[in-house]
Amino acid sequence: MEIIQTAPFGAWRSPVTSALIVSKTVRLAEPWLAGDNVYWLEMRPEEQGRYVVVRCSAGGGMKDLIPAPFNARTRVHEYGGASYVLDKDRVLFSNFADQRIYAVSCTGPAEPLPITAEGPYRYADAVIDAGRGRLVCVREDHSDPDGAPVNTLVGVDLEGPASHGDVLVSGADFYAAPRLSPDDRRLAWLSWNHPDMPWDGTELWVAELDPSGVPRAAQRVAGGREESVIQPVWGADGLYFLSDRSGWWNLYRWRGGAVEPLVQRAAEMGEPPWVFGMSNYAFLGDGEIVLSYREDGRSHLALLRTDTGVLEPIETPYTEVSYLRAQDGRVGFLGSSPTEFASVVTLDLATRKLQVMRRSSEVRLDPGYVSAAEPIEFPTANDLTAFGLFYTPKNRDYAGPPGERPPLIVMSHGGPTSASEGSLSLGVQYWSSRGFAVLDVNYGGSSGFGRAYRKRLDGQWGIVDVDDCVNGARYLAERGWVNKDRLAIRGASAGGFTTLAALTFRDVFKAGASHFGVSDLEALAQHTHKFESRYLERLIGPYPERADLYRARSPIHAVERLSCPVIFFQGLEDRVVPPAQAEKMVEALRNKKLPVAYLAFPGEQHGFRQADTIKRVLDAELYFYSRVFRFEPADPLEPVPIDNLAP
Repeated sequence: MEIIQTAPFGAWRSPVTSALIVSKTVRLAEPWLAGDNVYWLEMRPEEQGRYVVVRCSAGGGMKDLIPAPFNARTRVHEYGGASYVLDKDRVLFSNFADQRIYAVSCTGPAEPLPITAEGPYRYADAVIDAGRGRLVCVREDHSDPDGAPVNTLVGVDLEGPASHGDVLVSGADFYAAPRLSPDDRRLAWLSWNHPDMPWDGTELWVAELDPSGVPRAAQRVAGGREESVIQPVWGADGLYFLSDRSGWWNLYRWRGGAVEPLVQRAAEMGEPPWVFGMSNYAFLGDGEIVLSYREDGRSHLALLRTDTGVLEPIETPYTEVSYLRAQDGRVGFLGSSPTEFASVVTLDLATRKLQVMRRSSEVRLDPGYVSAAEPIEFPTANDLTAFGLFYTPKNRDYAGPPGERPPLIVMSHGGPTSASEGSLSLGVQYWSSRGFAVLDVNYGGSSGFGRAYRKRLDGQWGIVDVDDCVNGARYLAERGWVNKDRLAIRGASAGGFTTLAALTFRDVFKAGASHFGVSDLEALAQHTHKFESRYLERLIGPYPERADLYRARSPIHAVERLSCPVIFFQGLEDRVVPPAQAEKMVEALRNKKLPVAYLAFPGEQHGFRQADTIKRVLDAELYFYSRVFRFEPADPLEPVPIDNLAP
């Protein structure tokens, strides 16, 4: 018989250690199907966050196609995505160190050869134009050190000497998704301009290609300031795309000069394109499309008949499905669930047989240590409803002291136009298996709930998101599910801003952790990278005209209202939220004599990728909470210097 020990919440010994998380975990993205092979991108914390293109052959053998130290990661828009493309028997990829495009053979060991010349250029989202011996892609020109980068679409010769490419389309602030028609005679693309983000308003363009491959007589076929068009793909009978003109990202087709809806449903068939290369649908032939859509808090996979608009569900064990590909009756995607790690999966549509090609983690967790996400709804400000994922403490070896309630960690996701998903996450299980309850909040502004829900945050960043995080914590505390005196909040990037704002402008939370979070909105508006440089105009207001709002909502200008301990984590090479943001806040808290800790990491950018960093951050945050909430952790943790903490 198993013996259950009684121990304080937070002090439970867990097999989900930081060392386990980084030693057996990778990040997966961008799967492709080509013949009998499956390709994907794999980020490895143990290799300093290096991204590698991996191929799995029909026989099941896996091979790295990019030798070290090459790193397949583009920095276009800083967040990257679509960093590689297949070209017959070779892979073309953007190399992180110099941002040049390289080609490497898939058939044998070979040194990658540069396709683009040296220079201050970045490339992403390429498509092969085989008939013209070139690739067409997004280029970001950083030639002017004092000005903003210039984004264009370019054609890069694959056979001649390395070059910077020839500009094909220019004039807009941003471009994405250049796509060639099946007959190579037309080019489609997306563009948008400041201050819009691609989930606010984009335009879909189509142009004929002249004999030299230059677009002529471009026409806008969809989109505008209040319509987000994403993921254009040419089919045999027209140009397909996702649009939220109905209030939800649904599938449409443009042909014969007219746009027609293919399926209308109060469900999201797309997601905010923070990175290039997202794919929520793929063609199967014979008028069938496989697509994923988000409804009722989870992803669903389905077949769509384009002539009837009928969706036929495809049952899988996965509640999160993304990066869909299809070829010859086979579907590839990334799939995950509350009990299954994100994996590269293939599905044979004839037999409905699933095959897992690669898991993001090879950890085999005993179900007795796994807390599954429970979707919850709770009331929030203005008589509205907000959403979240709730994880109860779970560890088969422990129970909390009688009558006690667990501490709660509220997680505020980044973006802020992003979403919390119910995938099995070792990062969440690290906390729940130690006796913490976790609430991952999908506050107003999050994706997955339609355009109206996303727009709740327009002009209200720092208010709606904070209200929802606070009300989620109160909801759980009022029901007696968590300890109202041990409420903490943590978040990264934009979620770090929500965290700091909640700690500063509300008095509900007793501790917090900011991971490269924003504390000074004015500084963010003045110094962040081009992609997000005017994002705040929609979230807060025009700058500098409404500088008063920026100051009023910035935690750095209201430190006197903050009265609880905070720990800060920061990458020293972060261009999105520079280190000065954290350092100013830390100094202010030190001067106020509040408990504060600060850990900075050389070589890390916006988002931690190195194994040592990830491990240190997890354990340091646990150590910080143990000192603040006065419990003795079961783990032997390296101490963290905490200024102003009473003994």
